[in-house]
Amino acid sequence: MFIKPKTKIIFLSSFIISSTFFSQAHNVSEGYQKPTDPLVIQNLENWQDLKFGLFMHWGTYSQWGIVESWSLCPEDESWTQRKSEHGKSYNKYVENYENLQTTFNPTQFNPQKWADAAKKAGMKYVVFTTKHHDGFVMFDTQQSDYKITSSKTPFSKNPKSDVTKEIFNTFRKEGFKIGAYFSKPDWHSDDYWWSYFPPKDRNVNYDPKKYPERWNNFKKFTFNQLNEITSNYGKIDILWLDGGWVRPFNTIDPKVEWQRTIKVEQDIDMDKIGIMARKNQPGIIVVDRTVPGKWENYVTPEQAVPEHALSIPWESCITMGDSFSYVPNDNYKSSQKIIETLVKIISRGGNYLMNIAPGPNGDYDAIVYQRLNEISTWMDHNQSAVFETRAVAPYHDGSFYYTQSKDGKTLNIFHIEEKTNYQAPSTLNFIIPETFKPKSLIVLGLKNRIKWKKSGDLIEIQLPEDRKKLKYTTVIQISE
Repeated sequence: MFIKPKTKIIFLSSFIISSTFFSQAHNVSEGYQKPTDPLVIQNLENWQDLKFGLFMHWGTYSQWGIVESWSLCPEDESWTQRKSEHGKSYNKYVENYENLQTTFNPTQFNPQKWADAAKKAGMKYVVFTTKHHDGFVMFDTQQSDYKITSSKTPFSKNPKSDVTKEIFNTFRKEGFKIGAYFSKPDWHSDDYWWSYFPPKDRNVNYDPKKYPERWNNFKKFTFNQLNEITSNYGKIDILWLDGGWVRPFNTIDPKVEWQRTIKVEQDIDMDKIGIMARKNQPGIIVVDRTVPGKWENYVTPEQAVPEHALSIPWESCITMGDSFSYVPNDNYKSSQKIIETLVKIISRGGNYLMNIAPGPNGDYDAIVYQRLNEISTWMDHNQSAVFETRAVAPYHDGSFYYTQSKDGKTLNIFHIEEKTNYQAPSTLNFIIPETFKPKSLIVLGLKNRIKWKKSGDLIEIQLPEDRKKLKYTTVIQISE
């Protein structure tokens, strides 16, 4: 690690995996360097208040219902398998994949519909894939014609063809913080996957030290696209950079399997990019995923929840279905599962970035709106225990999970039981911090007075008959 010892924090990195795509689960960097810019520090503090965000993976690949760009990558991994009907040879497959640009026409695209449903469900920020690893650009870049606004793309004739602009403007108007996902690698670029050589894996397919001019061209290309995003699309709060294999060679962690595949230097000059982004967007949070240092302002476990509270800013990105990208008949998680996951994440000090993938028609599956509506009903009663809270010991004890208000005067205790249908019991017994002196106690969503008694650090409450209307959890709120 290149982090200065005095600013390095080592933390637990064991996870509960919550997806079938184990191979894609990202490790979390073992080192964290606190930002020093006062604006960034304040923005991170504000971001930690938000708790619940919307992630969206969307591109031409939605037409095939495959796992984002990964089938282009010639690695022997289960999730990259190609279907023969899309091309019997690798080269034919790539040709057909890139021709998806010529049929991409998501005419039902309506970001207001998304923003309304997400806002009602309590989501406070959005992170959208402006470009995934395949290099297809979902904004109006001037650096490439492989983009949604190209005349080659049918949707370019639509007045909302710059979908990044439409999404950011719509969600910003509804009070959301705005995050731009951007892939550092670009498998369409001849300066990353040079056509002179076949690609071998996810990495650059030539040695940048042997061909410095080509690599410098790629660095300029990447810098220019990120300059466009941070200059032309209004206020951007988070720059979420994926593709952690594009990194200085000396930052590779040999304990991580996918990082061992990196054989050459892929330094993209994050200092130059980060300084430019902060000049365009003062205080912007930069997330250079899995590359520890001053440009990884928070860490991002993927499809996983840390087993313990972390002392640094973090966010779990987890899919509502099984896939990050649109897959027909995806297996969407129940509202109860989503709320239980949210409770676990916030009790350990993190944010929950839930991914929902639009389909090729430009809309979500109907079941998504059903889930968001069910979550909104729960949020209507319980949001005061979720937002603008922080983790507090004991964090998690049996079926109980804890948060507290930032001033420490309100303690929130969530009771969950991981069963198909939650049923609140008539009596609950739980511990509270020894130093907390409770004066009043309520159960969110119930109007009746709650009978309770305290013995040492143990509290017992009796729930009234109307407890049967509680869905997914019982949330107890205690004030000093």
